Amino acid sequence: MKTHLLDFFEITQKAKPDAVAVVHNKESITFSALKDRAEKLAAILEEKIGGRINSPIAVFLPKEINTVTADLGIMYSCNPFMNLDVKTPRERIMNIFELVKPSAIITRKIYKGILEGLDIPVVFMDDIDWSGVEFSEAHLAEKRKQLIDTDPFCLINTSGSTGTPKGVVLNHRSFFDFMAVSNENFGFDGSEILGSLSPVVFDIFDFELCMMMVNGSRIVLLDAMMASFPVRLLQALAEHHVSFIFWVPSIMVNIANLKLLERVPLPDLKLVWFAGEVFPTKQFLVWYDNLPNTVFANLYGPIEITLDCTFYVVKERPKESEPLPIGVPYRNTDILILNDEDKECGIGEEGELCVRGTSLAMGYYNNPEKTAAAFTQNPLNTAYPEVIYRTGDIAYQLEDGNIMFKGRKDSLIKHMGYRIELGEIEHVIENDLKTVKYCCAVYQYEKKEIVLYYENDSEISDKDFRSKLGKVFPAYMIPGVFVKMDELPRNTNGKIDRLLLKNMANE
Repeated sequence: MKTHLLDFFEITQKAKPDAVAVVHNKESITFSALKDRAEKLAAILEEKIGGRINSPIAVFLPKEINTVTADLGIMYSCNPFMNLDVKTPRERIMNIFELVKPSAIITRKIYKGILEGLDIPVVFMDDIDWSGVEFSEAHLAEKRKQLIDTDPFCLINTSGSTGTPKGVVLNHRSFFDFMAVSNENFGFDGSEILGSLSPVVFDIFDFELCMMMVNGSRIVLLDAMMASFPVRLLQALAEHHVSFIFWVPSIMVNIANLKLLERVPLPDLKLVWFAGEVFPTKQFLVWYDNLPNTVFANLYGPIEITLDCTFYVVKERPKESEPLPIGVPYRNTDILILNDEDKECGIGEEGELCVRGTSLAMGYYNNPEKTAAAFTQNPLNTAYPEVIYRTGDIAYQLEDGNIMFKGRKDSLIKHMGYRIELGEIEHVIENDLKTVKYCCAVYQYEKKEIVLYYENDSEISDKDFRSKLGKVFPAYMIPGVFVKMDELPRNTNGKIDRLLLKNMANE
């Protein structure tokens, strides 16, 4: 019986000890070397924090082999890891530490100044002499027997309305399920070479760790700056014979718009997953048409349900005018679409997408109020306690069982008596009219007007904006205020920071 993700990793390591587990630039590490370093790091952590278990340990490192080593070392110490972005402002980092109170921090000396003043034990990776560290493999294995599969695997910080991120707690069991069903649906067998582009603070990175630990897949770490140089990014995929990527669509849209897939062949790329935001069908078709031997899948799910809970494999070429479905639920996950009265919606009826099953996160760390608001009793079940997660997303089900994503519950507004999806305004301006590079529509409640923030090379007059939009939108859908920004604010995962813009408009 397996109760910990390291149980899988140790089987993998014994099966392929000399195989390369992780690659970064010109460096690489084998499964056996990774296990050795992780166990040694666990011994160092024990000296720092004693025998504590299930206490979060922070990792303040850039995306590198050290980060993978740190995450596994924390797991060997019987604690969950919490990866942080080294580019995060100090105030935000301090807010996270105040909320989570990690028992230790793993970092490098270059970041010492940012972490000054903290009464938390620190391990500097560049101080470690790996050859001089002693550890007891038997002791670490015995200690791990204290853990159960619902103990925390990791904490992932997501935006919070108060300015302090919410720490989502994910356990081992939920990743067991996700990996088992993914392997079943997509035939993963350990031969995969992953092109890892997501930041270490993103749940996709944790999935990539699981692909390495559970299946023995190789991770090729791609620096975030590569997203700014998409030709180099594609060349790196070709150079490392990457066969599987799981990316947020924004960079894929950019690659499609630049027509780079026609210039850089990717014959080894067999599977592409995308999730996190809507992938405009026009740009998706550029990938689909240029990679005829590649399987594409659209996945959906917030961090609170362990990566993703629905998937849609694209088996036929969609029409450019049709959005892609988010698909059907993963096995052992149930999707409920509930109306405003908490009744189940019929086919084609829009409602809030809610999720039940073992995929659910355990809640928000040290935040019972927000946990109680999002993880609630299933209103369709009054017989016994059963938790569902309310995503805040609006969706509806098609006759064939596939689910269509409509938008955020908080981006659906009532304006002048009309129900408006702000995402529709953004989609038309960006993709149909191609008026601006990027935009974000928010609602100013006091003045009752739609505000459009946009990113573009040149400013567009309000008159020109209204003239163009008046040809495709009724008057009540045309924004009342247009604000040009040199660059729209973005979260650490690259998405436009809608909450920040919403707060700006309502100050």
